[in-house]
Amino acid sequence: MKILLTTDWWTEAVNGVVRSVTLLRRELQAQGHEVRVLTLSATSHSYIEDGICYLGSVSAQRVYPGARLRVAAWSRCMTELAHWGPDVIHSQCEFSTFLPAWQLARRCHCPLIHTYHTVYEDYTHYIIPSQRCGRLAVREFSRLVLGQCDAIIAPTGKVKGLLAGYRLHTPVYTVPTGIDLGAFCPAAPGDKPALRRALGLPEDRTVLVSIGRLAAEKNHSQLLALLAARPAGARPLLVFVGDGPHRAGLEQEAAALGLSDGVRFIGMVPPDQVTAWYQAGDAFVSASQSETQGLTYFEALACGLPVLVRADPCLEGVVENGVNGWQWTDAASFGQALDAFQRMDGPGREALAAGALDTAGRFSAEHFARQVLEVYRDALVRRCRVPAAAGL
Repeated sequence: MKILLTTDWWTEAVNGVVRSVTLLRRELQAQGHEVRVLTLSATSHSYIEDGICYLGSVSAQRVYPGARLRVAAWSRCMTELAHWGPDVIHSQCEFSTFLPAWQLARRCHCPLIHTYHTVYEDYTHYIIPSQRCGRLAVREFSRLVLGQCDAIIAPTGKVKGLLAGYRLHTPVYTVPTGIDLGAFCPAAPGDKPALRRALGLPEDRTVLVSIGRLAAEKNHSQLLALLAARPAGARPLLVFVGDGPHRAGLEQEAAALGLSDGVRFIGMVPPDQVTAWYQAGDAFVSASQSETQGLTYFEALACGLPVLVRADPCLEGVVENGVNGWQWTDAASFGQALDAFQRMDGPGREALAAGALDTAGRFSAEHFARQVLEVYRDALVRRCRVPAAAGL
């Protein structure tokens, strides 16, 4: 099968969309499919390199950090993709690369599948001050875009439920994004002390790891407040791995709360070093409720880390209290979960790690790709029976 993946974000960026698309591409190719990618160039020039079509774009940094906007809807690259003739086009973003994806699908008479990665209702503060107006705008925009697709993939039931409220007529499939179980794995027995020394972490203190973008919607401030509420002698070390627009504010908050010795900001690390930070931790922690799936949660579980995370519908059936971590809702339940974890002896922590690995095993990259292929096949069958939808 010839499959075209389209995305506004590619390997220069580090986020859940990029991890999902690159993993899907690799697995589809491993299963014998011919896969190309349409994305945005880092400059205004369009070009093709190693099966990747880069459309010329300009910076949209003022709208969202790192974002770019294409400068033309059609180019020589698009003509070459049309001549190649994809059987399926799978869009991953609703903005710059969506219109070209829709145009190619119309020209090539193939189904357009779309994965709804982001709950934009949690991000409207970047462009619209009014939360109510922002959410209404997001719903109407999403209805317009998703109504042009033959099928929609939702990473979790949380997202599927959200889309049900948008009154869509397009079929929606729940397909959790997979993780690379070969890249994310526990440290070898006995290696953690040396790993901590190499990373400059204490060997005799509980280390909570938070990995991801430092942005307001991720609610890192609550983690600082929860840590500050702990007795000074019982505070774990909180390590933030990642960067983002909220970092400076978080550093100021940590200092104001007297947490200079209890919080470390590591910043961005190369992708091949991320696993080491998971492996060096005792548990993964997050206060975010803006996740569609939360790939960092699954990566942590794959590294054998129990997770202490804010309760969220996207974690239903994933995080089980006392089995592979805890979901908490407020300061009291967070404190109870952390106390329970810190009181655990060696066998208790080993049982939690085993539970984490069992959970991660359900989200392999191979299974992810097989589920996506089933969506493609269903869309191809339906398209043979149903006339093309009206255009944008």
